[in-house]
Amino acid sequence: MRDLPVIRVSDIRKTYGDVVAVDTVSFDVFQGEIFGLIGPNGAGKTTTMECIEGLRRPDGGQISVFGLDPLRDAVALQHRIGVQFQEAQLQKRIKVWEAVNLWTSLYETTVDADQVLEQLGLSEKRNAWFMSLSGGQKQRLFIALALINDPELVFLDELTTGLDPQARRAIWTLVRNIPARGKTVFLTTHLMEEAERLCDRVAIIDHGRIIDHDTPAGLIARHCPNWTVVVSTAHADAASCFNALPSVDSVAAEDDRLTLQGHGDNLVTEIIHCLSEQKMRVTEFRTKQSTLEDVFLTLTGRSVRE
Repeated sequence: MRDLPVIRVSDIRKTYGDVVAVDTVSFDVFQGEIFGLIGPNGAGKTTTMECIEGLRRPDGGQISVFGLDPLRDAVALQHRIGVQFQEAQLQKRIKVWEAVNLWTSLYETTVDADQVLEQLGLSEKRNAWFMSLSGGQKQRLFIALALINDPELVFLDELTTGLDPQARRAIWTLVRNIPARGKTVFLTTHLMEEAERLCDRVAIIDHGRIIDHDTPAGLIARHCPNWTVVVSTAHADAASCFNALPSVDSVAAEDDRLTLQGHGDNLVTEIIHCLSEQKMRVTEFRTKQSTLEDVFLTLTGRSVRE
């Protein structure tokens, strides 16, 4: 029997006037997993997270965190959770070490602050004013503050927004290590690579509703099982030869470059065998498996959201 969930969300709903931000959303998050909530802009990610954190009161439904009500039991929960907000500010002239010391003073149990700052690349900024930090450095500081009380459950809202690739990967390493200590991570992100690399399970939300949830691999297998193979060859009959293969679903030609869409474990083997049998001279051969981004676009559409 699986353990009781750390977070249980049951049919929650949140409206702002006539706008339905969250519409009967339900899911569970279990101890030791990294759970991601992903969706387009305005889909309801942040509102859902803020309801779970106890920062907003849902209009309907139920939420429990460690079996407690986030609103009624806020004091009991504050020492067990850590929160990194998507948008937050500190006093302009507070120094990094002063902010860390202030947060440390709020909790009975804390981690080694110097170690967290070092892991997030902020050791050299200990004496810097908050106002002098770059956007990425501010983001890393807020992540450090979310981890300072050694929380059992960490909420991370768009955790790597504004970070350069090196800082992003350093934070990914830090986040991956959190569940190893029995902790749980709930995050939102608009970066599909981030969700696919970090999350044990993800839920996709759109127009306030959960449209599917599973492991990244499970979502890919269910919604985008096909592979793409790109072959460049001047062989005159290449397209017709590839179209005849059992695992090939479609062939699109652009000059000598052919893009094949197909399915199954035998796709690449069949293509290579065809190339060899027909003695085709190949100048390019690439394979691409579908990603979580392909699933996201398939389920939510490809048009730009404001």
